[in-house]
Amino acid sequence: MDRREFLTLMGVATAVGASGSALLPAARAQADPGWTAAFKSWVPEIFRPLPDPPAHQSALVIGSGFGGAVAAQRLAQAGIQTTVLERGSQWPNDPFREIFTGDDLPDGRGFWHRTSFTGVTQVPMSFSYFGGVLDCTSYPNIDVWRAAAVGGGSIIFTGAMPVPPRELFDQVFRGTVDYGEMVSRYYPRVQRRLRLNAMPRDIYNSAPFAHSREWDRQARAAGYRPTPVDSIFKWSVLRDELAGRSRRSATAGRSNLGNSNGAKFDLNQNYLRVARATGRARVYPGHEVRSIGHDGKRYVVSVQKIAPTGEVLRRRTLTADRLVLAAGSVGTSELLVRAKASGSLRRLNGHVGRGWGTNGDVALARGATGIPATGQGAPCASLIRTTAHGMPVVLESWFVPGLPVETATLASLGMVMDPTRGRFRAGPGGQVTLHWPRNGNDRAREAAHSVNHLIAKRAESNMEYDFIGRAASASFTAHPLGGAVLGAVTDGYGRVHGYDDLLVVDGAAVPGSTATANPALTIAALAERAMDNYLGR
Repeated sequence: MDRREFLTLMGVATAVGASGSALLPAARAQADPGWTAAFKSWVPEIFRPLPDPPAHQSALVIGSGFGGAVAAQRLAQAGIQTTVLERGSQWPNDPFREIFTGDDLPDGRGFWHRTSFTGVTQVPMSFSYFGGVLDCTSYPNIDVWRAAAVGGGSIIFTGAMPVPPRELFDQVFRGTVDYGEMVSRYYPRVQRRLRLNAMPRDIYNSAPFAHSREWDRQARAAGYRPTPVDSIFKWSVLRDELAGRSRRSATAGRSNLGNSNGAKFDLNQNYLRVARATGRARVYPGHEVRSIGHDGKRYVVSVQKIAPTGEVLRRRTLTADRLVLAAGSVGTSELLVRAKASGSLRRLNGHVGRGWGTNGDVALARGATGIPATGQGAPCASLIRTTAHGMPVVLESWFVPGLPVETATLASLGMVMDPTRGRFRAGPGGQVTLHWPRNGNDRAREAAHSVNHLIAKRAESNMEYDFIGRAASASFTAHPLGGAVLGAVTDGYGRVHGYDDLLVVDGAAVPGSTATANPALTIAALAERAMDNYLGR
């Protein structure tokens, strides 16, 4: 096996692998002119001139992910003129182009203004500095993966959107949010609008999902019962790939998670599209918010317009009557912590920045034999639920790009009901740092690892990649949650205490966990609930 195959096996040749060390910030990095010219040729759409938002707006939404997209649609449909600011680019989809990164090893389109990556093998990789779609932020003791694109996490996530179980949901939210209301009204609303459904049998039985079938077989051999996972993928597009009517993306685990051809029904195709169609909402890519405040009459937002190459094109101050924070757990928490420290939002309470967690994320892998070397499809087919070390654990079937050998890897994403929490704090010069306990994911890691080990043993797996479970998962999360928690920083509907018309509708509002489920569905449903309350529906 050569170096490239080895890197692929370990998941470091893709933006979504079992990484134990996120990208380190580049010191005064600059875009390479040669690569920039290549990117302009491959994806000219993101280099179009960026429009400027109005100086004042009735409502301003920071972020365009699951919370921000819901808020934008609901505000616009209520007749409120709305500006949406997004730091990332508006990426296109094309059935025959690789939009997000190269055919082989990743380039700058895959990562947000970084130049290097070190995975679990500790083999460093370098690529061009550019404003790509995945931001890997390193804090002491933890690496956080998050999106930087119009559509937010819907562009880069695995597409899995399960409903969390009642008993675990109630443990997390402790009565602040009624589970009955969520399952009767808000989860179904989002499920309908995003057209969620489980993988059809013809897709499941196709060659690119041999790994999914083997994953299920091994789980059953260990006494577990795999259950289908609702997904945001458009199965008709996967059928086009299988029939040669579209370039392979989702069926080959291509970056970013198989969405170059629009295989995922991402937020640009539903909530944001509906918001724009009203004529009362507009999304402004390439606009990064640096600070927020209130001048006694209106909200004040400092923003800089940035090119995909990282060049700052313009700095401005915008104002709004209503401000909706949807910049993700990290982005929203940083803005609020900085605003409290500077006094620009002086009435914020002492809960700001607290209650942050990783959703108990754990990356795992085990071996398999006899899987055809046809590549592994990106969509998740199934999950198992169990308890280990006294903690509820979910393992979902993940993917690793297929290898030109007959021995393959079965990857899993574990989510553990882990009570460990961290906190954002402001430092000198307005720098905000996440304080996460040393070895803070140890309990979650050990619980998920024990389940994976049991499956590998009972299914007679040819190998268990123990170092992935022990090194990588100890220091990363793809599901950052908390920092502006419901019922603490806000009321039970995301309204920030001490301020009228200031809302939090993203993962920052969630108390560190979505109860052993991928967060996207819960974040969107909570945003729908928040907007119902705010708009008086």
